[in-house]
Amino acid sequence: MCFQSIISMEPTIILSTDGRDALSCAQAQVRGIKIEPVRQGNRLLVFLTSAAEPVSFVRLSWPMPLEENALLLGDAWERGYGDLSWRRIDPDFVMPWYVMVYENGLTHGYGVETGCASMAHWKADGKAMILTLDVRNGGEGVLLNGRKLLAATVLCREGGSGEKPFEAAQAFCRMMCPHPRMPKEPVYGINNWYYAYGVSSEEEILRDADYLKPLTEDQPVRPFAVIDDGWQLCHTSCCNGGPWDRSNYRFPDMKALAEKINARGIRPGIWFRPLLTSECYPDECYLRRDPDNTNPDSLKQRTLDPSHPYVLNKVREMMRGLSAWGYELIKHDFSTWDIFGRWGFRMGEEMTESGWHFHDRGLTTAEIILNLYRALREGAGNDVLILGCNTVSHLSAGIFDMQRTGDDTSGKDWARTRKMGVNTLAFRLPQHSAFYAVDADCVGITPLIPWEKNVQWMRLLARSHTPMFLSIDVAHVTPDMTADIREAIRMFLAPAADASVQPLDWLDTPCPRTWRMGDETESFLWE
Repeated sequence: MCFQSIISMEPTIILSTDGRDALSCAQAQVRGIKIEPVRQGNRLLVFLTSAAEPVSFVRLSWPMPLEENALLLGDAWERGYGDLSWRRIDPDFVMPWYVMVYENGLTHGYGVETGCASMAHWKADGKAMILTLDVRNGGEGVLLNGRKLLAATVLCREGGSGEKPFEAAQAFCRMMCPHPRMPKEPVYGINNWYYAYGVSSEEEILRDADYLKPLTEDQPVRPFAVIDDGWQLCHTSCCNGGPWDRSNYRFPDMKALAEKINARGIRPGIWFRPLLTSECYPDECYLRRDPDNTNPDSLKQRTLDPSHPYVLNKVREMMRGLSAWGYELIKHDFSTWDIFGRWGFRMGEEMTESGWHFHDRGLTTAEIILNLYRALREGAGNDVLILGCNTVSHLSAGIFDMQRTGDDTSGKDWARTRKMGVNTLAFRLPQHSAFYAVDADCVGITPLIPWEKNVQWMRLLARSHTPMFLSIDVAHVTPDMTADIREAIRMFLAPAADASVQPLDWLDTPCPRTWRMGDETESFLWE
């Protein structure tokens, strides 16, 4: 295939309303709907206006013949689930946000700019490239009421001769995100989740900090100690919700705990789940996706509707409160699940079921998520680091400092760490420094994971210079393991060019074994 710039080509456009009927541009205009693609330099801006009709999807198609041996790489809606890979042409396969096309030694990119007002995905059948913009409000069409919506900005990039696919993906990611956000210095430290799994206490957190202190006190960058799920008042099982302004009896004073961590030369971090709560809110503040959420007398934890101004103000208050306690890194989790009711691997073409909508019907789901993310940032301020987990990748770029790009690794099952961790590091590493800092998740250091495997994962994270969090069961760490951890921290903080670290066999496997590390090549024995 010779590179074809879709920006200069006229797309075929089909639109769907709430009734899911397919309309051409001419048919849509009769019903008061206008789709307007506008070329602006090397970008195509797709505008949408509707007077009264609810709009669900806009599909743009460009003729693009591909050879049978072409390979395609798409992104993920939120986290990857060990399933990211280069694939042969499959007309049914959904590629969120962008697609890289590798053919005859060249790698071309087609995508949408980050922070767009629609949930965008691509498909390729070998004859055409198809972009679908999901502009729904929840599971129903958005009511724009005459508002002109910039649904997406479409971009493409021609690959260069001699350019490696990884380098092309890096360059295209930089092109898609005009204003990335990165931490000012390397981020590393400990997180208690993968040995505690929510059963923890202040004493255990301080024990972990005491273990980390002598390993890092001679380093120029201070580490973090992140308190994961288990500190909140309503913690009765895994990952309960708010309130977030008080803690349970195992964590008697969260502000004092942050001060104790700081006194050890370590920066405090904390986890929370902003959209799930046991608190009483006005009834209109709860999502109506889940039938249980319609019952005002329900004793279950209920999901908040992020389109409601009252909820967004509360989210800002939550972030201000955690920051005022002294926590310098805030990890927020579960908001994609809480909004859509699905994990990323189950979303496909439609991220949620039909038949429900948000409180504010005039915004697309993407706009509502962007407003939530901006409220989190506004509440935290600019000095607090934000780590998004189970958050929408393409919408968090430029707002969050870090993004958990894969599903959970493990402190119990090495196969899970290998599947989730190595895969997301390899296939989303091109986004590092282009969107945010890529967090491929923790090294779960427990007796259940063979150290000869875990030390390889830790070494790869250290050499990649992406955020490195260790979840250490310190009661079972040997002196030799401690020496390896100390060396990994030294490698992580050693000056290096991130762009020089890349998987070499990622065209052939979802779990790359061979990596280029600067001028060296290293092979890992994952199995």
